[in-house]
Amino acid sequence: MKTGGLLAAMLLHNLLYPLSSVHGAGPALFYAVYAGIFVAGTFALSTARLPRLAAALSGAAVFAAGLANSYAPGRDAALAVYLTSLAYHGVMIWVLARYVFAAREVLTDVILAATTLYLVIGSAFAALYALIVWIEPDAFATASGAPLGWQQMLYYSFVTLTTVGYGDITPRSPSAQAVAAFEAIVGVLYTVILLARLVGLNASSPASGRK
Repeated sequence: MKTGGLLAAMLLHNLLYPLSSVHGAGPALFYAVYAGIFVAGTFALSTARLPRLAAALSGAAVFAAGLANSYAPGRDAALAVYLTSLAYHGVMIWVLARYVFAAREVLTDVILAATTLYLVIGSAFAALYALIVWIEPDAFATASGAPLGWQQMLYYSFVTLTTVGYGDITPRSPSAQAVAAFEAIVGVLYTVILLARLVGLNASSPASGRK
């Protein structure tokens, strides 16, 4: 099941993140997995040339940027990671959204793709928050006063996307607040629109009419 493999790879990617900050081959392994996930997913879900090319190019770019930031860290290298990650996630969101919302039947593959899309959206916002912090270091405040890294941005993104809002990380700048509010709206609307779409497909399916 192609979308099941993509979903498992997304979850594995989050578990492997600590490898990006260790010495030796850890960062190379992490970014090889990261750079391959969406490329493989795009080739599995789309036969169109443009998304495949976009995925391959953005995957190669995020791999190069990730290695540069891991082995020769600096502000410019970090910026490259954030920008290439946003482009990389954008391609996967495009591919998954087309796959999910162009479906004519409620299949397991479609449901798994929709779940994966939700995770990719949350991960994309994490890259956007990291970019905001790169531009405005005081854009967020933490209850502990600790600096924010990628893992904290990913955590904050999913807390915001699901509208849980623990309050241990708070957006302070207008740009951070605007993006956080937008992500919360996206999280709510995505769930509502997806459910409406799946219910509508199920109600209009031939199998449903025979019941």
